[in-house]
Amino acid sequence: MNTNKTYQTLTFEVKDRFATITINRPTKMNALNSEMLGELKELLVDIKTDSEYKILGIILTGAGEKAFIAGADIAEMSDMTPSDAYTLGQLGQQVTTLFETLQVPVIAAVNGFALGGGCEMAMSCDFIYATDNAVFGQPEVKLGLIPGFGGTQRLAKLVGRNNAKELIYSGRNLKADEALRMGLIVRTFANKDAMMEEAMKTLKAISMNSPLAVSMAKKVMNEGIDLTIAEGLQLEKRQFSGIFSSEDMREGTRAFVEKRAPSFKGK
Repeated sequence: MNTNKTYQTLTFEVKDRFATITINRPTKMNALNSEMLGELKELLVDIKTDSEYKILGIILTGAGEKAFIAGADIAEMSDMTPSDAYTLGQLGQQVTTLFETLQVPVIAAVNGFALGGGCEMAMSCDFIYATDNAVFGQPEVKLGLIPGFGGTQRLAKLVGRNNAKELIYSGRNLKADEALRMGLIVRTFANKDAMMEEAMKTLKAISMNSPLAVSMAKKVMNEGIDLTIAEGLQLEKRQFSGIFSSEDMREGTRAFVEKRAPSFKGK
């Protein structure tokens, strides 16, 4: 994996095996366009298929103070045909699905506006931290559109169907305090620096646990959300029993019995 590759619409930094992806179109409020989605897809595929670098966790954020991702690039979309829109929607959904299915934890660190596609990108991460000035919303109906990168599906799972319908039908914005009460985000911070510092602390704390167990827990939770409770319990039981064949399970339980810190290998 080439961590020194240069991108036009984002920056990718890795330090001590923790990665930060920064959406970097500040003059356009970090608005999503086809180029950015293509670069994100390429990067995430590289991360997902990498067997050598072993990134432990990722923070997704936006450049500057005004916007995480203010939405999709409307100028680019305004002249699209249905076929063009299908291609764009497919690309956007591929990117959000890649974020959602990465084996490592991904934290969205939202500063300023996270509207439309920006909200959808944030929701595809494992959870969302936000600054007090963050603003969320799916305002597509105000433009004669609907969410196309997963918003109609993920928002309902995060805040409940009726809340999601009210938000999507009205297109209204959510400030950070209301988003916190609804469960869309999990923590708020006074400023971006404090948020980024805490997000990195969280990833480092998670990395002290078995990476195999964290990855499996993520997989089971993501897959189980669309199952009945009975089906979900069967899935959990299979994975719970399966992890007993792992080196991490043996190391973790032995370390507990021996009253020492575990040394996990992720296998």
